Amino acid sequence: MFTRRSFLITATALPVVTMSTRPAFAAEPEIFSRDGAAINGYDPVAYFTQSAPVKGDAAYNLTWKEAQWYFASAESKAMFEATPGEYAPQYGGYCAYAVSKGSTAKTEPDAWTVYEGKLYLNYNRSVRALWSRDIPGNITRANANWPGVLS
Repeated sequence: MFTRRSFLITATALPVVTMSTRPAFAAEPEIFSRDGAAINGYDPVAYFTQSAPVKGDAAYNLTWKEAQWYFASAESKAMFEATPGEYAPQYGGYCAYAVSKGSTAKTEPDAWTVYEGKLYLNYNRSVRALWSRDIPGNITRANANWPGVLS
């Protein structure tokens, strides 16, 4: 049944598909960054240790995969440095739902999910609601599209 709520959620998700489409010649970097900061300057470890988005501090930063990562503490930085693949968001921090649809889109720090020990970010909370309807299926589709959506 198509309700007003489902219409609004779908309408909100349209920018993910329409605004994120890139020309074939404009390859995206492997890691999503805004103003040079990976995942908007938020601490990727905090999603696991504090179950919340926490803004990173420039005093605790490092370069990984050609992106600048910021952390809220020296402890977070050390944890990431030891095993970055354990804490880095999937799909380079691009919107996981957009990647499942064959595209890329920016992400917002408060639109996140930790599922089976992995961090997934989304365009916004409405898109996260769409993502959450079929996380395993969306992951399967996103895995098939990644990293091809970068080119």
